[in-house]
Amino acid sequence: MKKTAAFVVVAALALGACEGNQMGQKQMGGGILGAVGGALAGSTVGSGKGTVAAVAVGTLLGAIIGSEIGKSLDNADKAAMAQTTQRTLESTPVGVTTTWNNPDSGNSGTVTPTKTYQASSGQYCREYTQTVQVGGQTQEAYGTACRQPDGTWKIQN
Repeated sequence: MKKTAAFVVVAALALGACEGNQMGQKQMGGGILGAVGGALAGSTVGSGKGTVAAVAVGTLLGAIIGSEIGKSLDNADKAAMAQTTQRTLESTPVGVTTTWNNPDSGNSGTVTPTKTYQASSGQYCREYTQTVQVGGQTQEAYGTACRQPDGTWKIQN
């Protein structure tokens, strides 16, 4: 698993480096998030060496898709998504979906908590799904976030 995680990070950084200074920050951020999501999806496929190949393919495809969506999100989109995610993780029951929408860009998304638990460290954590819709295309991600001492939720993966 450590080798897989290291591969994901290296691949995501390498993909970001390929674009050099011409790539905007939101596009690179989307590419990295997409790479991580693709790697996670790929890790559930196959076994043994097949899993490594699936992670590699998932990483590349996720980076490409995430990069395209990332370059379309503006600061208002990111702020709406972040505020909705924080509010949802704090107070929305498992299985209930909340939405965000930026009428200026037309972009939108959802956040749905799927599981709540207390980690061995004592922190409360939540697993969730999140969608982002940009230009008629939907990208879905899965994540885990844990509540910090200051009350904010920090994404763990």
